This record gives sequence, C-alpha cells and structure tokens, in this order.
Amino acid sequence: TMIAPEIPSEDTDTRFSSDTDFSEDPDGRSANTAKGKGGKKGKKAAGEKGKGGKGAGRINGHHQENGMENMMLFEVVNPVKSVVDDWIESYKHDRDVALLDLINFFIQCSGCKGVVTGEMFRNMQNSEIIRRMTEEFDEDSGDYPLTIAGPQWKKFKTSFCEFISVLVRQCQYSIIYDEYMMDTVISLLTGLSDSQVRAFRHTSTLAAMKLMTALVNVALNLSINMDNTQRQYEAERNKMVAKRANDRLELLLQKRKELQENQDEIENMMNAIFKGVFVHRYRDSIAEIRAICIEEIGVWMKLYSDAFLNDSYLKYVGWTMHDKQGEVRLKCLTALQGLYYNRELNARLELFTSRFKDRIVSMTLDKEYDVAVQAIKLLTLVLNSTDEVLTPEDCESVYHLVYSAHRPVAVAAGEFLFKKLFSHREPEDEGAPKRRGRQSPNANLIKTTVFFFLESELHEHAAYLVDSLWECGAELLKDWECMISLLLDDPLPGEEALTDRQETALIEIMLCTVRQAAECHPPVGRGTGKRVMTAKEKKTQLDDRTRITELFAVALPPLLAKYAVDAEKVTNLLQLPQFFDLEIYTTGRLEKHLESLLRQIKEIVEKHTDTEVLESCSKTYHALCNEEFTIFNRVDIARSQLLDELVDKFNRLLEDFLQEGEDADEDDAYQVLSTLKRITAFHNAHDLSGWDLFTSNFKLLNTGIENGDMPEQIVIHSLQCTHYVILWHLAKLSEGSSRKDDMVTLRKQMRAFCMMCQRYLTNVNTAVKEQAFTILCDLLLIFSHQMVSGGREHLEPLVYSPEDSLQSELLSFIMNHVFIDQDDDTNSTDGQQDDEAVKIEALHKRRNLLAAYCKLIIYCVVEMRTGADIFKQYMRYYNDYGDIIKETMSKTRQIDKIQCAKTLILSLQQLFIEMVTELGHGFDRSSSAFCGIKELARRFSLTFGLDQVKTRDAIAMLHKDGIEFAFKEPSPQGEGGPPRNLAFLDILSEFSSKLMRQDKRTVHMYLERFMTFQMALQREDCWLPLISYRNSLQAGGDDDTMSVMSGYSSRGSSVRSKKTKPPVVTESSSSSEVWQQSMQTPVMMPSPHLTSTAMRDPKRARDDSFMGTPQHHQASMDYNRRGTGLMEEDEEPIVEDVMMSSEGRMDDLNEGMDFDTMDIDLPPSKNRRERSELKPDYFDPSIMDESPVLFGL
Repeated sequence: TMIAPEIPSEDTDTRFSSDTDFSEDPDGRSANTAKGKGGKKGKKAAGEKGKGGKGAGRINGHHQENGMENMMLFEVVNPVKSVVDDWIESYKHDRDVALLDLINFFIQCSGCKGVVTGEMFRNMQNSEIIRRMTEEFDEDSGDYPLTIAGPQWKKFKTSFCEFISVLVRQCQYSIIYDEYMMDTVISLLTGLSDSQVRAFRHTSTLAAMKLMTALVNVALNLSINMDNTQRQYEAERNKMVAKRANDRLELLLQKRKELQENQDEIENMMNAIFKGVFVHRYRDSIAEIRAICIEEIGVWMKLYSDAFLNDSYLKYVGWTMHDKQGEVRLKCLTALQGLYYNRELNARLELFTSRFKDRIVSMTLDKEYDVAVQAIKLLTLVLNSTDEVLTPEDCESVYHLVYSAHRPVAVAAGEFLFKKLFSHREPEDEGAPKRRGRQSPNANLIKTTVFFFLESELHEHAAYLVDSLWECGAELLKDWECMISLLLDDPLPGEEALTDRQETALIEIMLCTVRQAAECHPPVGRGTGKRVMTAKEKKTQLDDRTRITELFAVALPPLLAKYAVDAEKVTNLLQLPQFFDLEIYTTGRLEKHLESLLRQIKEIVEKHTDTEVLESCSKTYHALCNEEFTIFNRVDIARSQLLDELVDKFNRLLEDFLQEGEDADEDDAYQVLSTLKRITAFHNAHDLSGWDLFTSNFKLLNTGIENGDMPEQIVIHSLQCTHYVILWHLAKLSEGSSRKDDMVTLRKQMRAFCMMCQRYLTNVNTAVKEQAFTILCDLLLIFSHQMVSGGREHLEPLVYSPEDSLQSELLSFIMNHVFIDQDDDTNSTDGQQDDEAVKIEALHKRRNLLAAYCKLIIYCVVEMRTGADIFKQYMRYYNDYGDIIKETMSKTRQIDKIQCAKTLILSLQQLFIEMVTELGHGFDRSSSAFCGIKELARRFSLTFGLDQVKTRDAIAMLHKDGIEFAFKEPSPQGEGGPPRNLAFLDILSEFSSKLMRQDKRTVHMYLERFMTFQMALQREDCWLPLISYRNSLQAGGDDDTMSVMSGYSSRGSSVRSKKTKPPVVTESSSSSEVWQQSMQTPVMMPSPHLTSTAMRDPKRARDDSFMGTPQHHQASMDYNRRGTGLMEEDEEPIVEDVMMSSEGRMDDLNEGMDFDTMDIDLPPSKNRRERSELKPDYFDPSIMDESPVLFGL
C-alpha cells in the first residue's frame, strides 16, 4: 500500500504554513478565472495518510458538510489505483461531491487546514475560495508537506505525483472530456499557482506540471490512434470498389473525427496549463518551483517531440540555463541530455544548439560541481551526435578539466576526451592474429595520450590525467606491454620514433597507470576517503598486480640499462618495484631478473649524485627487502655489500680530506660530498647503526666550525646524516630492547649534536643556517617532555629542554630570516618567470621555517611569551604567513587562555614601544603606525569569538596588563602631565567589547585606582585615550540588571518569550576578591615586568573566576542579541516578491514585453552566503573559534 505521512490535526504543535505574505491578488486575476477551459494553472501534492479516529462529523478539525465521507481523499492509505477507481465511482454518482473532495485534497496537500465547503464551492469564485483558505494557514511555521524532510515526506511527494498521473490515465477515455472535471481542476490549480503563499504556489505548480505530463501522454496516445486510423482508412479506400466496405469507411471516419475532437480538447487543456501556469512559474522567485517547470518541459519534449520539440518550447530551457540557482541549471542540463541522447532528434535541435552552445560550454566551469559535471556529459552527447558542432576551442575548454581536483568533473571530462581523441580505432582483420606491442591498435592511442599530456603543459599532473581516463579507458591505459615495446623496441619502417621528451612523458604515464591499478584509489587531492572495494574489484587488483610484476620484472632491468644516465626517467622507473607482488619472483622463477635489477640499481647509485635518484634507489631496496619473501636474503646481501663499499669509501676519503685541510682541492671535496649524499639518502630509509657514522660526521662538522671553510653542501648533508643517526638510535630505544649504555650514549650524542647545530646558526652561509635551524627545531620537538607519553616513561632521561640562550637564538633567527621583504631574499636575474618561481620557492622555505618554530610554541617547548614577536607581525605579513600565525594563536589559546591573552597584549606593547622610540612621545595618534597597531588589536579581538564566558578570564587579564602598562611610566612632562604610555589605552579599548557587563564595571574600578582626581577632570587632546577607554568600559556596564530579553523577542516564539527572566546578575564576591588580590598596584607605581607570569596558574584562574550560572545566562543572551543585529543587516526579506505573480505587475516591470520573445536573465542574488564567498571575512570570530583548520606543521 502507498502510505503517506499524516497531517497533524489542530491540537498538535506542528503547523504547516507559508513563509510569505498572505495578501490577496491586488489585480483580481484569480477572480477572473472561470471554471472553464481558459482557467489558469495550479499546484498540489500527493495522497497521504491522515489520522484515524477523528470524530465522525469532522474532517481535519472541521465539520464535514454535504455528506462527505469521514476519511477524505488526502487521508487514504489504499493503493493509488484503488483510490482513483473509488473516486471515479464517486464522481459518476455525484460529480460535485467528488470534485469537492478533490479540491480539498489539493488544499490539504498544501499544508492548509482549511476545508472548502459545498456552499463555498457553489457560490464563490476561485479567488475568494483561495483567499479564505489563505486565512486558514498557521503563520507560525513555514513548513508544508513538500518541504518537510524525511523519508515519509519524500514518499508523500511520489504518491502525490503518481495520484495525478493515475487519475488522468484512468479518466482519459471519458471523464476528462466532460468539460467539467478538468476545467474545474485546471482553474483551481491556476489560481493557487498565482498565490503569494509559497505552499499553495509550490504544491499547485507541481500538480499542474504533473497534470500536464499526464495530458501529454494522453495526447501522444491520441496521435498514435489517429495515425493508425488514418492508415486503416487509406488502406480501405484504396481497395477496389467491389471489395471496399463503405460501412467500415464511415466508422473509421467517425472514429477519426472523435479522436480529432478529443485531441482538440486535450490541446485546449494543455494550452491552458502552459499559458496559465508554466509561462509564469518558470520565472518564480522560488528555485524549487522553477526547477519543477524545467524538469517537466523536458519530459514533454522527450515524450511528444512532434508537438513540443521546437524552438518555441526549447527557448525556455535555454533562458533558464542562466538561472541563479544551481538546482535549476541542473534541471536544464538533465532535460537536454534526454533530448540529445536520441540521435533522431538532432535535426530539431540544430538551431537551439547554435544559439545556446556557448552557454553550455561555459557551464562546464559552473561554481556548482554537479552542474559542471552534467554540462560536460551533455557536451559528450552533443559530440556523439555530430563532430561539427563543437569547435576546437570548445573542446579545449573541456580538455583541461581532466586536471580538475574535483573527481566527478575530471572523470566526465575524461570521458569527453576519450570520445573525442580515442574512440576511432584502427579496424583489425578478423582472421589475422592479434597484433601486440608497438604494432597493436593501442600504440597510436598511447602516443596520442602522450602528445596530449605534453601539449597541456601541466606535466606534474600525469596522475590526474590517468585517473580521469581510468573509468572509460582502463583497457588502453593497462596495455603496459605496448608501452614497454614503444620504449624498448626499434620503430617500424616509416614510423617516427619517440623523442626524448615524449619518452619521459610515457614513462611517467606508465608509472601512474601502474600505481592506479595497484592501489585502486585516486591520486592525492582527489580522494573522498577510503572506499570499501567489492570482491570483483579486489580480484581485478590482484590480477593487475600479478600482470604488472610478470611484465616489469623482466622489462625493468633493460629499461634501467637504456636510460641509466637520465635522472628523471630512472627516478620514475625505480618506483615500479613498490607495486610488485614479490612472491612472483620465486613462483615465476624470475630470480635471474632480480639479480639483473640489483646490478642495475647498484650501477645507478655509483653513477648518480642527484638526491631524487638516490632516494628512489633507497626506496627500491626498502621495498625489495621484505622479510616475508624468500628473496629477502639475496637483496639484503646486495644492500649490505653496497653500503659497506660506500661507508669504507667515505671514511677513507674523509680522513684524507681532513688531513689535507686547506690544501684539499675541489675534486677531493666532490668525492666526499658525492659519497656522503649516497649514504645520507640510504640512511633515510635504512638503519645504518652497524656503521659508526656519528663519529665521522661529528668530526667533519667540528672541523667545519673550527676552520670555517667547509663547503656548504658537505655541511648540509653531514647535518642531515647525523640527524638520521640520532633518529634511528631513538627508534631502537623506543622499542625497549636496548641496554642502559645505549640510552647514555644517545643522550650524549643528542645534546652534543644540538650544541653543534646551535653553533651553526651563526654560520655565514644561509643554507647551512636554515638546515641547522630546521634540524634543531625537529630535535627539540622530538626530545621534548611529550616523548614520554604513551607508555614510554623509560625515555625520560632523554628529555631535553632548550636553555634561554638557545630559545633567544632561535627567535632571532626567525626574525632575521623569515620576517623580511621578498626582494631581500632573492638574487635571481634569469628573467621574470624564473624570478617569480624563485620567489615562490623562497617563500615556501620561509613558511616551513616559521611553521617549525611555531610548533615549538604550540607544544610548549619554548615559552609562550616568545610568540609575541611572531604575533605582532600578523598584519604586516598577513599574505605570506597569516594562516600560520592565526592557527598558532588558536592553538596557544586552547593550551592556556590567560597566558595567550598576556602574549597578545605583550605583542601590542612591544609594537607601541617601538613606535614611540621611532616617532617620539608627541606622536600623532592618526599616524599610520598607531592606526596599524589599533587595527592589529581589532583583529586580535575578533579571534576571541562571541562566547564571552569562555574568554572571560583571559580578557580580564588582558585589560589588567594593558592598564598597568599605560600607567607604568610617569609623564615626561612632569607632574600633572599624562603618563608616557597613556595612548596605549586607545589600543586597549578595542578589547572592551569582549568584556561582560559586570566585568566592565570591575575593570573600570581597577582603572580608577591608577587615576588621580585631576586626571578625571582633564579634557585636553592628550587625555583623549583615557576618556575614550573609560567610555568604552561604561557603555552597557552601568546597569548589570539591564533587560536582555530583546535578544529573544526578535526571533523567539511567543512561548519562549513567556519563560521566566534570568535572575538579576550581581557582582559576585569571588569576582571582587580576584581583582582585590591580583590588582593591588598603587597609582603611578611601577608594575611588574611585561613578562610577569602573575595569575598564570590555570587552576587558580578557574577557582577564582567569575563563572556563576546567572552570568552564563546573561552572556548567552548578549550573544543572541549580537547575532540578531548581524542577521538584520544580512538576511533577505521574509516576504517574498513572487515573480510574475500578477499580469498587471509584470506589465509594469516589463513594459508589455512578450513572454515568448523575452530573453530571461536572472542575475545571481548576493545573499548572505554568496557575499561571504565573494568577499570572505578571514577574521570571522565564529570561523576562528570553531573547528580551526590545521596548517601543515
């Protein structure tokens, strides 16, 4: 059975009403809509279940009249066909009663509780009935059946649409032609669709459009019957006179006449709905209503193309493709897809395609990804119909989308690309043997892929290209045999060989296809989380890995031998073994190929010094050295032999190099450096603890410090190698299997190495200093107090906390190497493009340095107050480091709110002192420097968010420190003049809005302790900061019992407004005690140093804080009131301006323009959400306070 949700009765809390103005139609359009063919369109929703058990004489809370049944049509739960059949029987018995039931069905499906009585039906016009029903709506809620969420209400909509369809289908042979039932329904729906009540308009539009679709089906059947009758008539008439049956001819003529009359009737009904409903509602202000219209006109054109597939109807879809709402644009594209899918209709779409093709192409870049995907799919269908429509420029605009980060867009673009470039294969002779390798049909297609990849000039995105083509071209992309043949085999006679650049691209694409097949997930940046693979996908993955191993285990050694000197090609080829099924080396008896691979890797290590190549070799050895497989011993022996040779060579060369000292030539230094680079690359992935590399490297670094002439690259790689030694030693100790002597050794080595890195922070070479700084930050973080967490208490002797001198040096390094102008950090003279690339790379490096130091602040390795020097750069370097600094502030606030607030105010004080030092004490408070500090304070204030309870103590402490700083220094003008830092109060006033009302009074009292009686009387300009700060504390703070119920009144319901007022808030004793105990600074006496940690103990802060329940209520209300003010500024009006709701109004707006010729342009409205996307407020407190985004620390 088809069960729809029940509509609550009057005594329930849930109400259905419109969120629009319920005014009458001012032009009386509905009143002129007679119950006839010319009636206008309407809307409605489907049959659903109501409450049983109502009084026998009431329906939906209203008394029934005219013998109506207890259960109305709206409330039935029987199958739709059965319901329709019962209604038809009722209609045949008494059509007025049945129609009244149907009318109430539409009214109730709109969520209206009103009931149309028999008297109203007989004596009132539609406009009067609709006005009466409007008055029955409950205005407390904007919900109605079509907008309520939940599976039951989705079923309601489906049942409603099915009811209308079945009703017309069951009545199509008689009742719909009685000039009463359809005329009445169409007239009602037309009037309802013109209502300013959204629920009526939405429901009646849906009903009218579904009614139109049902009539289109009837018209199509009539057309088919007429064609059949005409053929029968022609066949009978063409017979010889003797064989002709005149009676049959007359019957066929009569039948054709009846069918023609019926078709005329149906056309009149469809015309009434189209002109009365569609023409107006496809421009409705509500996107859902516009989407319904476009969806249904697409169905009409597809079902009955002879009648509807022409430019008179297509233009509505074309115009609406410019709609401001994505869901409407989406309906346009899906409607067109149904038309372009049928190639027989292409001829009728030529004019439309030429007119709107550019718009469809532009929609591939739609801001709504779903719309962009469907636009690309539509262009793919256009491409299938004809190759001549889309120009090369049109195709290129789709091609580049294969590199989109949004996977559905990229996959759709990949299908378009595959159809355009790869769908034309060379035909194969059926009897001939299948061609393989570079002779296979895929060879040219693989070359085409390479050419496309190179021409796109996005070489680093091969993985994205492969992923985009994977779903439609996996067979082509997994033809690795052909790829190998193109790389290894000689070209065929007359065939052009691949260039070096093309071979490089082919190897990269081949690697990406292998990775995609072996890992079965999209590349980084395109994944949507881990997806559970099906059994079929797992089997395909295993089969592909087996095939990859069998092919490349044999082909990889010769490929490495051929391209051994090409670093880029070798780097990609060496990644292939990571995706092998290593068991196949044994089961497939491929050991000789393994030996060949190991020889090639060893030769590559000996030939290359490029870091990427060496790291690829190291990773390959790591992948092959898997103890689970029988090949482990063989690979381990080869690795050990290689490392023995490298370490012995390094020790021998280093000894000679250090002995020669200043006499060492460049060749000696190069030999040491190249060997050290190889060892460092292997130490990254392999434990080389068996070779004592710490001693030799430390000796090298110490010599570099003493002599000062060590080549920078040798120092950089020696620092990195020593860092790896420390980390591998720590990894062993973390397992808990080492001896105590090992712990002592590591502690000594780590501390000695940290001191060595600290000494290198003063090196003359910038690259060396940056390497030392990065390693030092990593070591301090790794060996911080947090290393003992997680059950690793045995590592406590290794914990290392940096001394003040080291913290100072690290901070100085950041200030001198990170917060600098861009032009000071680049020496590029190789042209504008290269210069720009160098600047980007330099900025990326500086960001990493800053992030490394900020991690030390966040994890409490260095004191939080050192962050003041970082925070004060927030505004000046916002474009470069704003996200890092803001996230650091957020994390420090989570650790200790009070200490974070003290750090923020300290940063402002430092900036103020710097400004006074530069400009003097008589500076102009309108100067850019002072205004910049005020703006920074405003930004800091916004980071505290809107929850005043959470930040209460922190804000109070911030004001305390600020007041003490302002009065700390006496007046340079002598007694009677303003204190030296009094202008700082102007900056401090930016935080006054974050104080709760009762706290403002307390802060004001604390301020008065620093003020003399004469200060309070001063009105000169130099005292304005004190006056403005006092005013900011007094605003809203004089009356703690001020009513805050207005925060509820504007949004809360009448029920909520009747709740008991919060208790009167008075200043708690704990509040006074906190201020009395912690703020006893006498007037004009020196306060503690800026770095004081007074009131830092979080436990005491919690105990002494003013966190009573009444204050919490007041804070939340203040938050609501603030939110209301913001919403009043941004929200769109509740009363809807319904487009095309009145002919008269539209005549005024459009000056009599013809709907059929009007080009619809619906520019995007700048509502609150869209404005925020156009002009994002990076300092929105709600964004910063809730779910902060981690930056890559």
